[in-house]
Amino acid sequence: METLQLLGTALGLGALAGLNLYLTVFVAGLAVRMEWIALAPQYSQLAILADPAIIAIAGLLYFLEFFADKVPWVDSLWDLVHSIIRPVGGAFLAIAALGTAAPVFDVIMGLLAGSVALSTHSLKAGARLVVNSSPEPFSNIALSVVEDVAVVGGLALVHLHPIAALGLVIVFVGFILYFGPKIARSVRTKAWLAWRKLKSPADVASEAPLPTALPADADMLLHSLKNKSDPHEFAVEWALPCITAGSKKLRANLSGHLVSLRDEPDRLHFVSKGWLGSTAQTLLLNGSKTAHESRFLSENLVLYTVGDRKKEVFYFERPLRQQVSRIAARLQERLAAPPSAPPLEGTAEPIPGDL
Repeated sequence: METLQLLGTALGLGALAGLNLYLTVFVAGLAVRMEWIALAPQYSQLAILADPAIIAIAGLLYFLEFFADKVPWVDSLWDLVHSIIRPVGGAFLAIAALGTAAPVFDVIMGLLAGSVALSTHSLKAGARLVVNSSPEPFSNIALSVVEDVAVVGGLALVHLHPIAALGLVIVFVGFILYFGPKIARSVRTKAWLAWRKLKSPADVASEAPLPTALPADADMLLHSLKNKSDPHEFAVEWALPCITAGSKKLRANLSGHLVSLRDEPDRLHFVSKGWLGSTAQTLLLNGSKTAHESRFLSENLVLYTVGDRKKEVFYFERPLRQQVSRIAARLQERLAAPPSAPPLEGTAEPIPGDL
């Protein structure tokens, strides 16, 4: 039982340090200093947190983080700087909580606590990056307040019920292992869109021609989708790089190309070649509507049907604003005709390795 309590305290402190290292140290040190809590003998080394210098420095750094954490994009830069600081701090807190345990156990727990701190830090940083895609600051403020409350509440739980804290850490790690890849893909998408927005102006000339060339892998996928080997059997009207928002037909955060063929005004094709396989889908347009939506990080092309509420959204980088606007206008002209086929139904042929 005592071992489980040690594990709960060590890993719990590591997880909280990943959210906010300075607040964790400041509140824990202040609680010991003011004798709000009495440390059990096995946690005697945590008394070092009550040193006035440590409390003052942690309080000052938390004061800075309190404001940086509530400003869009400043919080992401702050998280980037702390990508190493928080896991290392979490490992040190865990080792201090272990007291006089065996050195090998100290190293193992330090590694585990550092990994847990890195997980919570990554989840926090990823959530902030996703939230920053919205230009309003209120979501950042609300999320920051929730994180601070979670740290204070988590410290109380670690002190009063360390075994329950251990259970929550285990559940959290399982959550990260299951949803981590999806979260990572979403973060990668937001980071790429943000980078493209910063790198390039969003005022591409409207008279610039729509691109018709496809990378080799995408071109081969398109021919496989059409079951044609002759490159002259169809002509590409336009092909723009984009990222999928996710639907029943297309997995979220797939990076590929949306393609229109000259002899097929009633459909579009999406082709994507990734590390884990290939995706190729055909979307029938009859009976559908289209919309062009300008967002903070991306230009969105939306294909939807009102009756059955089917929707496909494609993200384009901001420098392609004029091209996406022209594509949306062309599609609106096409879709003005009465529907002749079920909307947005996929007719893709299966491809080996298709996701």
